[in-house]
Parts: sequence; C-alpha cells; structure tokens
Amino acid sequence: MNTEKVITAPSGYLAFVLVLVLIAGAALCFWAEQPAIGAIICVINFVFILPGLAIVNPNESKVLTLFGKYTGTVKHDGFFWVNPFTVKKKVSLRAFNLNGQQLKVNDSVGNPIEIAAVIVWQIKDTAKAVFSVENYLQYVNIQSEAAVRHLANSFPYDHIEDENASITLRGGSDQVGILLEKELNERLDRAGIEVLEARISHLAYAPEIAHAMLQRQQASAIIAARRLIVEGAVGMVEMALTKMEEKNIIELDEERKAAMVSNLLVVLCGDKSVSPIVNTGTLYH
Repeated sequence: MNTEKVITAPSGYLAFVLVLVLIAGAALCFWAEQPAIGAIICVINFVFILPGLAIVNPNESKVLTLFGKYTGTVKHDGFFWVNPFTVKKKVSLRAFNLNGQQLKVNDSVGNPIEIAAVIVWQIKDTAKAVFSVENYLQYVNIQSEAAVRHLANSFPYDHIEDENASITLRGGSDQVGILLEKELNERLDRAGIEVLEARISHLAYAPEIAHAMLQRQQASAIIAARRLIVEGAVGMVEMALTKMEEKNIIELDEERKAAMVSNLLVVLCGDKSVSPIVNTGTLYH
C-alpha cells in the first residue's frame, strides 16, 4: 500500500521565463527562415518544459505519478515545475461536510427508527485516498451509512425500551457522537481520511409506530408523575399524624386514623379539587 510522500517541487517562475524565451527564440528562427531550428525549439518548449508547470491552490495538493509509479505529493501552494511526463491529479485538502440521508433501521430492541448523521471529514493521506480505494467520495458515503446503521443497531432509542441501557440514541447524543466518530475513523483509515466531527442530525421513530410510541411515552410520564404525587402525599399524611400525636391535639383510634388517611389521600392525589363536608356533630356521628 502506498503511503504519502510529500515532496518540494522547484519554483515554476524560472521555467515560465524559459518558456517565454524559447517562444521568442522560435519566432526569431522562423523570421530568419530557419524553420528546422524553430521547430526543434517549439518541441522542446511545448513537450519538455510547458507541460511541467503546475499551480497548487491553498488547501489543495497534486499527486504525481510517473509511468504508473507514485513519485510524491506536492502540498505547498504556489507555482511549481515538475517532471512534464508525470500525471498530476488534484486532491482537495479542505474539510468536507457530508449530510447523510435518513435511514430506516431497527434499534437494539427491534423498534424501527429513522436516523441520519452529519459528518465532517478531510483527507490526511493523499496517496491512500487516490490509490487504496476506487473512489474516495463514494467510499466515504457507503462506509458512513454502514457505520450509522451499525450504531443504530447497537443501542435502544430510549430508556423506555430498555431501562438498563447505559447509553441510548436519544439521551446519550454526545456519547453516541463520540462512538460514531471513532468507528468512522477506523473504517475510513484505509482511504487516508480523518473524521473531524460526527453528530446525529435526525432521530425519530418510524411513522408506523410513532403514534403508539408517543402514547407510551405519555403514559410513562403520567405514571411517573402519579408516583411522585403519591410519595409526597404519603409523606404529608405521615407528618400530619405525627404532629397531631406530638401536640396531643386529638386522639384517634385505628379506624379513625384509617378514615383520615383515606380522606387526605383523596384530597392530595385527586385530579380535581374536592368539596369538603363539614361535620357539625360528634366525631363518630
């Protein structure tokens, strides 16, 4: 496997001046009726010197191959002259942004979900990107989709599906992003590509189960709220009975304690406000 070899090419300005001088010399020869010499000068100029001129823009590179052999990569921006017989392939070193398409997959417990990711990547090894894979742009797209699918299959959508899960797709977005970035770097290292950032950009239940899962989430939220209300109400009833006993406000037998506890729980746990009934008789009538 070829590894990147960065080379420093000579400046192209001297070669460009030489090209202009040879053009002037060829024109002079033709004017002096010496076409053979002028033709030789033109061949030297347009075959051996002019094709070697190359411009490298900022954050770009030129991968050079000579008769099928990799000779090096020019990464410094500027105007250069290289071997005129080399094939110069431009490779961008800029950061690319991949906005992945929405994929329909199953999470770790089998629920169908829709998921998509945004990935920022750039080429760190131009030789691997050009020679190790057929098309590095297509390679990134395919491997990114495979990594997102594998990630979605590894974790549940939420804790509702798996209460024992340490990481979920919905609740652990930061951890999921780190794991996705790590897996992508492992997959894309063959192509000399480094992933700078990977984040989940879209996450939702599939349409066929979205309504049912919403109802399930609402029911879970109601149950959690009721549990909190009951715990608070029991604590308040216990505190009320304790205070009444400490201050000897009234002595209640077990039957009346049960009735009082029942009434307080109805008042504290009810959805609607209650209408109190005032007892004007004795405690037992």
